[in-house]
Amino acid sequence: MLNLEVDLGERSYPILIGPGLLGQPGKLSPYIKGSRVLVVTNEVVAPLYLEALMASLQAAGNVQVDTLVLPDGEHTKTLATLQLIYDALLSNRHERSTTLIALGGGVTGDITGFAAATYQRGVNFIQVPTTLLAQVDSSVGGKTGVNHALGKNMIGAFYQPQCVLVDIDVLSTLSARELRAGMAEVIKYGLLGNYEFFVWLEQHIEALLTGDADLLTQAVKICCEEKARIVAADEREGGMRALLNLGHTFGHAIEAAMGYGNWLHGEAVATGMVMAADLSRRMGWIGADDAARARELVVRAGLPVCPPPEMTADQFMSLMAVDKKVQSGKVRFVLLRGLGGAVIESEIEPTLLQQTLLAGERLCQ
Repeated sequence: MLNLEVDLGERSYPILIGPGLLGQPGKLSPYIKGSRVLVVTNEVVAPLYLEALMASLQAAGNVQVDTLVLPDGEHTKTLATLQLIYDALLSNRHERSTTLIALGGGVTGDITGFAAATYQRGVNFIQVPTTLLAQVDSSVGGKTGVNHALGKNMIGAFYQPQCVLVDIDVLSTLSARELRAGMAEVIKYGLLGNYEFFVWLEQHIEALLTGDADLLTQAVKICCEEKARIVAADEREGGMRALLNLGHTFGHAIEAAMGYGNWLHGEAVATGMVMAADLSRRMGWIGADDAARARELVVRAGLPVCPPPEMTADQFMSLMAVDKKVQSGKVRFVLLRGLGGAVIESEIEPTLLQQTLLAGERLCQ
């Protein structure tokens, strides 16, 4: 088992990575503060892994465990679903000493974390991510929240877990589409700040997509190390943490336009990264060869590289204008000054941005 740490002083917590961790008795016991637990999962994950987690918790000692199974899908990441968690907590008389455990992907982790942040002004919670995307990104760093019809993750809070338990074995039950979607966030770490990792991904992307456990463990470890380092330096996204949004400004616009869940988050981010590389090329920050390498790796990962054909440049501009990353009325983009060298930029030449958006339209016609 690998044990990484997110260094936040008194609020530091471990990321435990390895095979078979989910069913090991007592693995989560040190991070459960009271005698009550609510496990929040969804209808897809529950039949696969809820029984193993329950057995592990019950074997660990005197803990009373309640469960809540939510519907699945990005479209359920709403205030209405959040209300179901509050209802379960209140109807079962959970107190401030309770611990919430999120067993699932990014949607489950984000919404459970937000419930933990706000129930009785804050209770403990633990992340047990079951998708590659959640393991390498959303479960680490304390971003929690729900979507609004006008923007993704617009309602939420920064709230750190007590522990993140990453069981590599659960990735074996992911659909090919979900595994590919998670690979978008893996590629992101290579592009934004780790060129050696980007090269490693070029060498191993096909093997990773076959589910090679050893390679996936290495990839998850490197991504979590990168995420932990950035979060420790900038927990609330006042500066460098915004680099983690590479591809997300364009990607969130795609998700909002197409309806949450119709494009998976990783699929939208993949296209967004290709668009960011294209804009970086137009600005003269990277060469055509580097832009092509970024695009080719996304293609080899089986991910989309151009936006939906029905999306117009004007629609992109309208949706990006309400993104969380807008500052002083200007959209902030994460762009590339080289592979493995991302920067945050709000002073974008409108003509060049329009060219990138129009190029996307033409590619998909």
